[in-house]
Amino acid sequence: MLILCDDYRENVRRMDGALRVRENFDLIKKVLYVGSQEITLYYLDGFVDGGSMNKLMIYFLSLKNLGEPQSPAGEAAVRFFVEHHLPYVEGEYTKNTDLMLQMVLSGTTLILGETFGEYGVIVDSRTYPARSVGEPDTDRVMLGSRDGFVETLVFNTALIRRRIRDPRLTMHYLSVGTHSKTDVVLCYLEGQADPKYVATLKQKLDSIRTGALSMGHESLAELLIKQRWYNPFPKIRYTERPDVAAAQVLEGSVLILCDNSPEVMVLPSTIFDFMQETNDFYFPPLTGTYIRIVRHIVFWATLLLVPIWFLLTKNPALTPPWLTFALPESTGKIPIFVQLLLVEFMIDGLRMASMNTPDMLSNSLSVVGGLILGDFAVSVGWLIPEVIVYMAFVSIANFSQRSYQLGYAFKFLRIALLILIQLFNFIGFAVGCAGILLLLITNKTVNGKRSYLYPLLPFHGKALLSLFVRLRKDRISGAERVREDRK
Repeated sequence: MLILCDDYRENVRRMDGALRVRENFDLIKKVLYVGSQEITLYYLDGFVDGGSMNKLMIYFLSLKNLGEPQSPAGEAAVRFFVEHHLPYVEGEYTKNTDLMLQMVLSGTTLILGETFGEYGVIVDSRTYPARSVGEPDTDRVMLGSRDGFVETLVFNTALIRRRIRDPRLTMHYLSVGTHSKTDVVLCYLEGQADPKYVATLKQKLDSIRTGALSMGHESLAELLIKQRWYNPFPKIRYTERPDVAAAQVLEGSVLILCDNSPEVMVLPSTIFDFMQETNDFYFPPLTGTYIRIVRHIVFWATLLLVPIWFLLTKNPALTPPWLTFALPESTGKIPIFVQLLLVEFMIDGLRMASMNTPDMLSNSLSVVGGLILGDFAVSVGWLIPEVIVYMAFVSIANFSQRSYQLGYAFKFLRIALLILIQLFNFIGFAVGCAGILLLLITNKTVNGKRSYLYPLLPFHGKALLSLFVRLRKDRISGAERVREDRK
């Protein structure tokens, strides 16, 4: 354990050993003389703002001494230095050696001085490599702002504060991971968010014991929530859009921002929250309402359309006359049940191949591959055209909402329904639907308080109406739902 003392030379030696200066080429140690006194700077090359540090060093060299000639060494000297000789935006002194090491490895500059004793000065002169705050590819809008979250935490908090200029907006900082020490921020609006819920989240984040958040927000989510393996419905909604995040904060939601991740967690989230999109609020109420209704119909059809069609093919005698056109004339050389499962796996295979294909070839190869495989499968009798049509609709309709987790949850449940229908026919379909409803009812949100089906269960008419009908004051409904939960 690193401990500093009153001897400056010994402190430099100990800090060199703790930071392993000789072994790390990118960890810079810079010695300067302020008058007749010496200071040592430690910083990481690549994280420091070179222009600002050059100006700061030139300023230090122009000083005659670190403090007042007759001032005592130790805390008084370092306080005088910070208050009178540190012309920088962010600077503080501390004797917490763990904090010194963490801040140096986070990109700040550490200064040890002859008269500082066991104290060190931390100067936030860092600048992280970052991409531009361009619009996220997975959540585009036809109208509205074109900025999005990036992997740099301080940029993301600034994008939210730009939209909410309220002193009650709180950014609570935490560090998670014994090795990674990842920066995590809990963002909420004081007085609007449920204080008990905020306190619970702080306690959960503080109690996390892990080495590192290797996968960013996903690692944090798995540590924060104990997901039941048999329940595929997601508990956390993610967004890469600052306008969406700001709107959720104003409604009483709590955000969790994780450094190195452009995804922001929105808590708590219900199944209906996943069905709302940014475009709903950038269009007039009539257009927004139409888009919402179409989205709900199309997406829920991805769960039930194929199982219902498969059920009708197994029971053609019970099919209503006006639906007989949907029945296939021939079943092909492979059972329809196997065909449906085969296409489910083929779609995921093509999707993974498209993700690993270079950008200049991905679109053309995915389209050509789909056409060739589909045409070949029909011509040799592996698949029938009806299976390709229905599964193509399901594959495209999954993109009517942006949550991949929810899309795969519906995929797993759709496959389970097909298996139950194949084994037990009508009884299997009924049991499967009842099982899906049971999973929705028993799936708790992160706070364990609000129902996953709220505002349907418990019923709240005005809030439920706002999920389907886009009203002019629709943004107020979220805050009303939060207040209703508190009651």
